Amino acid sequence: MTTFLVYSLTAALLAGLGVHGLITRRHLLRQIMALNVIAGGVFLLLISTAYRNQGDFADPVPQAMVLTGIVVAISSTAFALALLRRIYVAQGQAQDEAQDEAQGQAQMDAQANDVSTPRDESTP
Repeated sequence: MTTFLVYSLTAALLAGLGVHGLITRRHLLRQIMALNVIAGGVFLLLISTAYRNQGDFADPVPQAMVLTGIVVAISSTAFALALLRRIYVAQGQAQDEAQDEAQGQAQMDAQANDVSTPRDESTP
């Protein structure tokens, strides 16, 4: 089994897992993550083609394309996360989650205070 074949199969597996995640998950954050997994598979495939049929040196064009693609992927992911945050704020889900988190933190603080403070047996 050649190195090119191993990397190509791994790239296909990553892309397949990303497509599966994109189709089966309804949560937008998980879909964004699935798109990043697909991009990782494509990047791996491009890097593996850079070393195909070469001796000691790799073709620099696919490597330059991958570097450019990584920058674009990071930028588009940041933009998608900003849009996702805006969607949550517009739908009011962000406030609900923040309130749930604040209530959970308050309950944890109350439990910590109950455990750490000794009770005075003389007071009812």
